[in-house]
Amino acid sequence: MNLFGLMESSGEAMQAERMRAEVVAANMANAETTRTETGGPYRRQHVVFAADRADPAFLSSMTDASPASAQGLSFDKANSLAQAALPSLALPGSANAAPGVRIAQVVEDQSPPLKRYDPGHPDADADGYVSYPDINPLTEMVDLMGATRAYGLNSSAVQAEKGMIGAALEIAKS
Repeated sequence: MNLFGLMESSGEAMQAERMRAEVVAANMANAETTRTETGGPYRRQHVVFAADRADPAFLSSMTDASPASAQGLSFDKANSLAQAALPSLALPGSANAAPGVRIAQVVEDQSPPLKRYDPGHPDADADGYVSYPDINPLTEMVDLMGATRAYGLNSSAVQAEKGMIGAALEIAKS
């Protein structure tokens, strides 16, 4: 792999980590949302990363082990769902792409909602309980810190790669 391939891999990782941070921010913003358009409380979202390899055998082995297959979705269907949900993020998938990471899908957490007794709430059930999302702010902050750290490390790698390219050009001038 050449230096530009390394830069591409780091760039893909930065895009994936940026999306992870956006999903975590949406989870935190909706931690108290008791009613959504589909009905019921907001469901926590998870970003599922996948290796972006050019080897078709690698991709077919990922199809069997991916969380998408556990939910009855094919790997390609999960990728198209992720692309539809994330229109601002270009998900690489060409056969010539350098090995890297991409977002395979964004999945909803299937854990049951938390029940709190609040009979005066407009979304309370007949027993006076309100369903809230099962979102722990501490877990979300740790996820956000991890995404931020990974983004920063990949940014540092891009800067180092730019320095190497600049040094190579200086050597070529001599």
